[in-house]
Amino acid sequence: QVQVVESGGGLVQAGGSLRLSCTASGSTFSINTIGWDRQAPGKQRELVARISGDDSLNYADSVKGRFTISRDNAKNTVYLQMNSLKPDDTAVYYCNAYGTKAGRPEMFEYWGQGTQVTVSS
Repeated sequence: QVQVVESGGGLVQAGGSLRLSCTASGSTFSINTIGWDRQAPGKQRELVARISGDDSLNYADSVKGRFTISRDNAKNTVYLQMNSLKPDDTAVYYCNAYGTKAGRPEMFEYWGQGTQVTVSS
């Protein structure tokens, strides 16, 4: 079975930093695209950052220049380094992964359960 596990959330003051980690693993699962969405209370879930199989990057305008996504393919892990955090960054951050399973041509999508990031003023 595919398992998506997130860590690194917490409480930080404005201007501080956090690093989120997400590992997506399974005996026959190969990651293509992996990244992060977030959802704040009363808000729609929105894209934060993605890194694709060809290592192309996609960031929300609100986090460009502050957040950096990277991946370690050997560990099936993606990281989100968040610097210069603002109160508006407060949200639950969800890891999501797209990939393939051995013997299946279609793509599969998996989500983590979310990790809370709270930025105080």
